[in-house]
Amino acid sequence: MKTVLSGIRSTGHLHLGNYFGALKNFTQLQHKANCFFFIADLHSLTTHPKPEDNRKNIKIILSEYLASGLDPEQSVLYVQSSVPEISELYALLNMLAYKGELERTASFKDKVRKHPENVNAGLLTYPVLMSADILIHRAQWVPVGKDQEQHLEIARVLARRFNNMYKRPVFPEPQAYNFGEDLVKIPGLDGTGKMGKSEGNGIYLIDDEKTIRKKVMRAVTDSGPTEPNSPMSPGTANLFDLLSVVSKPDVVSFFKEQYDNCTIRYGDLKKQLAEDIARHTLPIKARIEEIYNNEPYLKQVVEQGAEKARQSARATMKEVRDAMGINVF
Repeated sequence: MKTVLSGIRSTGHLHLGNYFGALKNFTQLQHKANCFFFIADLHSLTTHPKPEDNRKNIKIILSEYLASGLDPEQSVLYVQSSVPEISELYALLNMLAYKGELERTASFKDKVRKHPENVNAGLLTYPVLMSADILIHRAQWVPVGKDQEQHLEIARVLARRFNNMYKRPVFPEPQAYNFGEDLVKIPGLDGTGKMGKSEGNGIYLIDDEKTIRKKVMRAVTDSGPTEPNSPMSPGTANLFDLLSVVSKPDVVSFFKEQYDNCTIRYGDLKKQLAEDIARHTLPIKARIEEIYNNEPYLKQVVEQGAEKARQSARATMKEVRDAMGINVF
């Protein structure tokens, strides 16, 4: 059975892109593969969150993972910092990573450009920690977006470098996992691209009906088609993409026909879209709130997940230490 690993930073709520883009697939995949899902709280420290915010965000993301259908009995669900072997492997892999190759990563250059006042060592070695996350469980598959493909390549480079240097086939080379036709890309509401936390263009699983409606009604469109079968502007196309995910086919066909014959009223489209989004997310929101307020259950989940993750991590680190000669006695 293949081992799959996926993580998400503990920096706020999950949005529709997370849910339809990956989580729905993960709920099915957890029955077919050996799945590890983690909350990347160590990664989030590069932006120096307040301790109280970090604790709250971990609890939020964990609750949303569970409410979305991840089953701690079927998969391993844990908090990154609760598995100290990850930090140990991170330190050891840093000995094999070179400054030049890390400085060339697109994500590092982007962070330096956007936040020149916070160019910390954690940002530079972010791909090494991501590699440790993957290699600690010797994962073969890693679901990644386009922006993370370079980091996955660094994980492959470090795996090869370790295996060659120490003459031991400790690590498999992880490959990108592609959901194929099942992968749904959720656009943002601002017409500029995918839905994301940093872009501020998302609808979150925890949003109430009023918030959903307000966000959708503010979504970017255009002045409307001026002749039949006109090409759509990016913002309008995004709305139709969202509609195709959350609405019934006949609803999508109805508004597409209206657009093609130039009779569409974007206000009506947005009202329908908000209603259909709420139909999907409000039951999840109710489960999130129920789970979030159940402290004993959350504690049980993270403790159980940490122990399962550490069993896997200990086995890997035993081989790593032996290979490197740092397990003398």
